[in-house]
Amino acid sequence: MKKMKTTTPMTMMRTNSFPRATLPALLCCALFLLSSVQLNAGEKPKPYALIFGTVFGPDQHTAAGVKIKIRRASDKKAKWELVSDRRGEFAQRLPAEPMDYLVWADLKDRQAAQKTEVKVHVEKDERQDIALHLTE
Repeated sequence: MKKMKTTTPMTMMRTNSFPRATLPALLCCALFLLSSVQLNAGEKPKPYALIFGTVFGPDQHTAAGVKIKIRRASDKKAKWELVSDRRGEFAQRLPAEPMDYLVWADLKDRQAAQKTEVKVHVEKDERQDIALHLTE
């Protein structure tokens, strides 16, 4: 009966079948992960405001896959773009500071898109719930 040779990590290192470059790479990855966990553990999360919305179609049912744009009222272009989920819902974190925002559905028909526009005022770290109603 032939005896089978067992291989352990130590014998792999001695027989050069274990790539030597792998060990330092693994150690570097482990140190990076540990350092990032320690940095995040000591930091206090920044406060934020949240705009949470639901998109409704012309039939008053929720509408999934609608592109939503958000901008500060003082800006000309949208800063945030997102898409409503399968329940017609979307959410966007914003800085927790007094500010007015405009939220609208990005539609092909510009006039229809303007009809969906909602102005939202955020004062601090709070949640504002809105609804966007599509006309077509």
